[in-house]
Amino acid sequence: MKSYNVGIIGATGMVGQRFALLLSKHPWFNVKVVAASSRSAGKKLKDAIGNKWAMQEPIPEEIGELTVMDATNDVEKIASMVDFVFCAVNMKKDEIKALEEKYAKAECPVISNNSAHRGTEDVPMVVPELNPEHIEIIKAQRERLGTKRGFIAVKSNCSIQSYVPALHPLRKYGIKNVLACTYQAISGAGKTFETWPEMIDNVIPYIGGEEEKSENEPLKVWGKIEGNKIVNATEPNITTQCLRVPSSDGHMAAVFVSFDRKPAKEEILKLWKEFKGVPQELELPSAPKQFLNYFEEDDRPQTKLDRMLENGMAVSMGRLREDKQYDYKFVCLSHNTLRGAAGGGVLLAELLAAKGYFD
Repeated sequence: MKSYNVGIIGATGMVGQRFALLLSKHPWFNVKVVAASSRSAGKKLKDAIGNKWAMQEPIPEEIGELTVMDATNDVEKIASMVDFVFCAVNMKKDEIKALEEKYAKAECPVISNNSAHRGTEDVPMVVPELNPEHIEIIKAQRERLGTKRGFIAVKSNCSIQSYVPALHPLRKYGIKNVLACTYQAISGAGKTFETWPEMIDNVIPYIGGEEEKSENEPLKVWGKIEGNKIVNATEPNITTQCLRVPSSDGHMAAVFVSFDRKPAKEEILKLWKEFKGVPQELELPSAPKQFLNYFEEDDRPQTKLDRMLENGMAVSMGRLREDKQYDYKFVCLSHNTLRGAAGGGVLLAELLAAKGYFD
């Protein structure tokens, strides 16, 4: 695979920091540009972040020495320096939509961690193991934007990364109803316990906008391309509650599911064990070898023990059992800033690179 020069837009934030760590070791992608708000522009990245570095590993030396560019005012210059950008900015939704389209129209593909374009009909929202075929809508998007290379592709919300992959192989049985209660780490809000001490010994039963995303986004992932847009699936019926809990990283979900044709427990376990997606078939650098992992122990998966499984890119399940109101219930876990955010974005970029979308 050829190598690509890339930029990180929103490099000072928590997801941007995670991108920096992942990309510093990447075999295909070389970070040439870091960009953030005008407040940080002109400083070295390490100085712009200062004491707000939130990762356990130190800032990568070469990336830390890069001079921060202005994410909104240097679009053309940035586009001329890289093959594509990762975008993880903290701005208003309409501002993000406009900024990402500005990069795309400057013929710079955008791999976005933001939610702004997840509802745009010709923007693929991809979990690479589940709906890789959705990248084919990029052709229609380019026609709308009037671009040859430029496009926008997004990853889904971190909250659905735990339970939707577990449900995906079971769709052949006709999933009717899903109830998912998610227990989401504070890093999902871009926080640490140092910056959010109120979360210590606390649970907050509300995360703004999260339940709507958790109920609607799976239907786009499971939708189909029709003409020049992605049409959402109409089933299953999904209802969620999303709670913020005092863990640093890792989103857990308690899931209840009913089917048109109820499978045996052994069938579910077999499907989970054998499930592979295109990233596994292509052996993409960030792809977990075993995407779905089932724990037999009653007290697993656990956030602290299991969130880093396969470098934080695997999904874990446990406690699969029959239910009195639904057919089955189980728990699942994913790492929200790796599989759910920056890692999922890097894996999406690897898929697009392997399919020639950056050439």
